[in-house]
Parts: sequence; structure tokens; C-alpha cells
Amino acid sequence: MPLFGLIGKNISYSFSQVYFREKFEKLQLTDHTYVNFDIPEIEDFPSLLQEHPDIRGCNVTIPYKEAIIPYLSGLSNKAEQIGAVNVIKAGKDRLIGYNTDYYGFQASLQPLLCKEHQKALILGTGGASKAVAFSFKELDIRHTFVSRHPGKGQLSYEDLTEDILAEYLIIVNCTPLGTFPDADNKPDIPYQYITDKHLLYDLIYNPAETSFLKEGKQRGAITSNGLKMLQFQAEKAWEIWNSPPDGA
Repeated sequence: MPLFGLIGKNISYSFSQVYFREKFEKLQLTDHTYVNFDIPEIEDFPSLLQEHPDIRGCNVTIPYKEAIIPYLSGLSNKAEQIGAVNVIKAGKDRLIGYNTDYYGFQASLQPLLCKEHQKALILGTGGASKAVAFSFKELDIRHTFVSRHPGKGQLSYEDLTEDILAEYLIIVNCTPLGTFPDADNKPDIPYQYITDKHLLYDLIYNPAETSFLKEGKQRGAITSNGLKMLQFQAEKAWEIWNSPPDGA
């Protein structure tokens, strides 16, 4: 009986579980199952595999997109370049990691881009932000990370001036700030400098309109949540799980 699931922490509700259960129903795959594997530590991953030898594939979410890599047999070319994994394909004694986040983000972002959207700020530095950065590289959009603890070449939130926001017209929230139930929270950026030339993209999909997006919408910015990104990346994951072996 083919088993699929989501590996993460505090994932009582997940897009993936609902999406794939509905997909299996539509395709009449009555023997397919999709469950949430909520593990408190990444060190619990090997025992999870032993308990469920019939796992065919998994999605990976916060906070394990980078931490899971040492437990895998190999990575696809894109996942290796990005340095984060959100899809695992299980084969005979092999676990191959893939990244479909970059594809989902890119496919959902492109229809929103205008010619003035040449530079982007990426809020956060976790696994999802690496996929976003990879997408920007492929789209030839210059980007800079914003972090509470900035490294070399990164900005802090205190660095975000009117001039910087006038230069960087795409702002992507890759932090969990604003996720339900903490929906009033939002990244600490100077929203007063957002204009109708900006594009604000939030990887969060619950709530559908975060406080971050509301601030942008009030000032005439183009806004998008992460739902389409999730749909695109999920379809790509399904494609990978159903591809011939060794198709990394």
C-alpha cells in the first residue's frame, strides 16, 4: 500500500495532507495514503523510516528542509545547488532529496512581475529562502537577504531605509511571522515606504491575507500569498514520485 507523508514539526494542519488526499480521491487511488509525520527532532527520522517501510515519498517542511540532508542517499542537481530539500523520493534502499519549492515559487511569481521588478529583498534565511534565492538567480533578479542576525552581504531589518525600499521593489516574506494563529504578527519593515510599484509575496497561505500583505495592499502594491506556490510544488513532487527510478 503506497504511503506518502509530510515531515515537519507542529504540522497538525497541513496543505499537503489535504491536497494529496483529495488528489488520490480524484484519481481513484484508493490504496494510496498520505499522513503527517510530526517529529519533535530530526534525529527521529531514521526510526520513522523503520516504522513505515512502505513509504514511497515525502514532503519536508519547517524546520527540517536543511537538517534532513545528511540522512539522504543523494540529492538532485537543483537540491544540491539550493542546499535545501522539500521532497524525498524513496527507492530500493535509497532516499533522494529534491527541491520543488524553487519551481513553485518561480511559476507563481512570473505572472506578477513588471519590468521595474529588478531587485528583491528576501526576509529570512531558512530553507525556503534558499529556494526563493535560487529562483531569483534563474530569473536574473538581484536579491539580498534580510535577517535579524545578518551575515556577510546581508541586511538587518534596521538597515531598511526609504532609499533601499525604493530600490528593491520585490519583497518576499520567507519567515513564519503572520502564520495562523499568530495572524497579527508581521516582519518588522518600514511599511510606510511601500508604494504601488512594489510586489509583496508571502510564502504563508494561512491566513490567505497576512498582515504583511494587508500592509502592501493598503498602499497599492501587488500582493500574493503562497498558495499557488504550494500547488505548483506539490504537482512537481507527484511527478517526481511517479518518475522512473534514478531520475534524480
